[in-house]
Amino acid sequence: MDITATAKDLFQAAVDRANPAQAVAGYFTNSPLPALESGGRYFIVALGKAAVPMMRAALNHIPEPRRALVVTNPENIASVEGATVMAGSHPVPDEASAKAGRAILDFVSEAEAKDHIIALVSGGGSALAIAPSGDLSLADKAAVNQLLLASGLEINQMNLVRQQLSDLKGGGVLRAARPAPVHALILSDVIGDDLRAIASGPTVAPLSDRAGAKALLENESLWDAIPEKVQHHLSQPVEPLDLPASENTLIGSNRHSLDAMAKAARKGGDWDVHIVSDQLVGDVADAAQEVIAAAKAVPTDRPVALLFGGETTVQLSGTGRGGRNQELAARVAKLGATELSGNWVFLSGGTDGRDGPTDAAGGLVDGTTWARIGAEADALLQNNDSYAALEKAEALLMTGGTGTNVADVQILLMMPAS
Repeated sequence: MDITATAKDLFQAAVDRANPAQAVAGYFTNSPLPALESGGRYFIVALGKAAVPMMRAALNHIPEPRRALVVTNPENIASVEGATVMAGSHPVPDEASAKAGRAILDFVSEAEAKDHIIALVSGGGSALAIAPSGDLSLADKAAVNQLLLASGLEINQMNLVRQQLSDLKGGGVLRAARPAPVHALILSDVIGDDLRAIASGPTVAPLSDRAGAKALLENESLWDAIPEKVQHHLSQPVEPLDLPASENTLIGSNRHSLDAMAKAARKGGDWDVHIVSDQLVGDVADAAQEVIAAAKAVPTDRPVALLFGGETTVQLSGTGRGGRNQELAARVAKLGATELSGNWVFLSGGTDGRDGPTDAAGGLVDGTTWARIGAEADALLQNNDSYAALEKAEALLMTGGTGTNVADVQILLMMPAS
């Protein structure tokens, strides 16, 4: 049995379950379209890495009169008949992101009470479209975003801060669209599926307020590192939250993809399948230990498939290039070389096909990977240079952009020792 190929097949099953077009089509097939008042129009806005296929599917089900706007990342941009398409930047926002954020707010603000706004939201939206609050500049927001990405904070913590620096995030679409009703279909890239955190929650209430963001930054010793204008903004009095009601529907998530992998593994072979955790979060070093501990806890007298989902973090201490999935794979390769027996492979990949600022989705390692990296292995890992380490061992997971994003999945396949 080629367990490397099997791991790739299971990863593909996770990606397929998160297919954004199928998720949107499935929703509209089973749910009635919101009725318009006389003279009303549908305003459809899609934001995120999966925006293009979500919009294409929606337009197959939403009749005229309608208007449509798409904001996605440059890698996934494509024309959509009947829609305006724009690209922002990811993971660090730029001028294109600012232009896209303003376009979204202007677009939904044109809707009237007789109209209906349908928002199609997927992962990546936090960086792809931004609208700095008050006197904040793009440079201020970019500086904070880079600090957050390197801080080791979890995604919900990062989004809590981002929301308080933006006119778009944390219910910004609702504020701009008032009085038009808003219904969002959401593909979750956030572990636990907190709708306030997905794309920083443009159609839901924020995770906290300015005081909460300030307290978090202070508690994490990040306050002194942020720009002075951001400090001033977050120190202003908290305003009462006044958001109109909205309807939000979750149409895809990491847990759905884990279930799809488990089903594929049971169908495709004699695997003893375990969904170990859908909360593999925290530092990659701890996550690697968690994976190895799970492997040691199950009998290995038959083929075993251990499945995980989540989104780990990397505390940057070096100057290398990589991503959380690549570093997790490299760390499992190091530990597994001495602590696991038999024939095994471990895959850690981002379901969007991209891991950090690289062209890899993650890593796919086995019991020989660490030795194949060679004498530089420890130094590369210490420098957070997981891309170079895995490249030396031909252990990068390369998929290209998938057009979806439901966070990360991990697969550990183990065969009995002969």
